[in-house]
Amino acid sequence: MMVRKPPLVGALIDPVRAGGELATSVGLMPFLRLLPAGDGHPVLVLPGFMASDTSTIPLRTFLKSKGYAVSAWELGRNLGPTPEVMDRMPRLLREVVAEHGRKASLVGWSMGGIYARWLARIHPDRVRQIVTLGTPVRSAVENTSNVSTLFDYLRPYHEDGHPGLDDGEPLEVPTTAIHTRSDAIVPWQTCLIDPGAQSENVRVSGSHSGLGFNPAALYVVADRLGLEEESWQPLRVRRWARSVVTVV
Repeated sequence: MMVRKPPLVGALIDPVRAGGELATSVGLMPFLRLLPAGDGHPVLVLPGFMASDTSTIPLRTFLKSKGYAVSAWELGRNLGPTPEVMDRMPRLLREVVAEHGRKASLVGWSMGGIYARWLARIHPDRVRQIVTLGTPVRSAVENTSNVSTLFDYLRPYHEDGHPGLDDGEPLEVPTTAIHTRSDAIVPWQTCLIDPGAQSENVRVSGSHSGLGFNPAALYVVADRLGLEEESWQPLRVRRWARSVVTVV
């Protein structure tokens, strides 16, 4: 499959599209309240590149309303895999698990999902499951992303030999990768993971910048996190959601 860089004009208007998704999400709040409630297990939410915990407030608010013990990453703006980030994230996961006495689910948006996959590889015993939102995992993204230039500029601040893209290889923990074909930041093909017994790709309609509060994405996140531990099964999209959610 050929991977092309998304048109730059799309990246420029992506925040505008996301604003529309936020408005839609607010309008659908009564519907969102009907989505499955959680069992109170801890959920760690990781923001995307150049974003901070502010960007995940709607997502974390939604998850808290479902009864989860939600934690932010509390590392300021995500400038990439700096030594501080790579040192602090495993300790943060360990602290969250110790505090609640249960494995944590990880929800990572864009680059936050790369971190989530890395944490699951080094500490599978502490991770219940992963849900990623527009997270590139394929090496092709290094030359086809609309933020590649900025990421390259910040490389001197990144840890040498840091864990990065893993080309979507199956992990030891259940993994759901959500993407949108109209992603204007990274090519949607680079967000696809290898399917497996505990890994799946799910497509929703929307923008990259709006995935954290996209109603269709929230539907998928709520469904996945609501599964009982050790009882993961592939997503079965309800009939009324099939126009905006597809398992691929």
